Amino acid sequence: MNVITRVVTLGLVFTIGIGSAFAQGYPTKPIRIIVPFPAGGATDIAARIVGQKTAENWGQPVIVENRPGANTIIGAEAVAKAAPDGYTLLWAIDSTLVMNQSLYTKLPYNPVKDFAPITRTTTSRQILVVDAAKGPKSVKELIQQAKANPGKLNFGAGTVTNQLGGELFKSMAGIDMVYVPYKGSPPTVQGLLSGDVTMIIDGVVASLPHIKSGKFRVLANLGLGPIAALPNLPTLAAEAGLPGFDVVIWQGLLAPAGTPAEIVNKLQQEVVRIFSLPDVKEKLASMGQDLVTSTPAEFAAFIRTEAERWSNVIKQAGIRIQ
Repeated sequence: MNVITRVVTLGLVFTIGIGSAFAQGYPTKPIRIIVPFPAGGATDIAARIVGQKTAENWGQPVIVENRPGANTIIGAEAVAKAAPDGYTLLWAIDSTLVMNQSLYTKLPYNPVKDFAPITRTTTSRQILVVDAAKGPKSVKELIQQAKANPGKLNFGAGTVTNQLGGELFKSMAGIDMVYVPYKGSPPTVQGLLSGDVTMIIDGVVASLPHIKSGKFRVLANLGLGPIAALPNLPTLAAEAGLPGFDVVIWQGLLAPAGTPAEIVNKLQQEVVRIFSLPDVKEKLASMGQDLVTSTPAEFAAFIRTEAERWSNVIKQAGIRIQ
């Protein structure tokens, strides 16, 4: 081994040694998880469960910070520009990393280059909900009303994924409805409560109390898998005769690009541990969320695959945000 090779090798060993030591000591101060939605929705609750369990295990506070707005761009940008030291993390959803690439001509962050994927976390089932007193009693009745009144009915959604789910429903059912945007689940539910929209497409958490009280009527599950909290709910694919219709929201945990691999792996292993706990499984399942973990490499590959899939849907729908 010549002198140059020896120096390079020793340098690599020294660097790896520092990284490993840094990871072993991590964390030494509070960790922030930025959620790009208001408090109270499924994304926020899942992040808080992981934060609480991590804090209990690691002995450092984990603070969940809500930064809603601009289709999750505000929260994502904050993490993309944060120091890559493992103390600022992003609890993202699919639109943050996938749809926004195709929807916007410019983004203040690069979904691929600016983040270090840690793990997928949950898949959240979405539902189609109407006012129980004023709304249609079935998906077929909703379609009939929409066809009889083109452009006069509207639907609310608080995520890009659910907006695209509504656009896909319109396209496949041959109807015309107007999209009304909201910033997350709680405002979306409020839109239906106040009568501002005909129907909403949203997760289970925020709507479930109103479904149980009889204020809301849930018409269909947008995904193909069952929802534990609503076990007898039919799928939109079956109710509307739209084979293959399957829209869910997936979530994942990421760090800024450049975060040491040892820290990324330590965080990934902690999420896997938390998701093996029976009380966590039960809590998230009751909210219509399936637990899904992955390695960092698997998560990165999944993001690439999903980006290609949704790029085609967005192009077909002709949606573009400047």
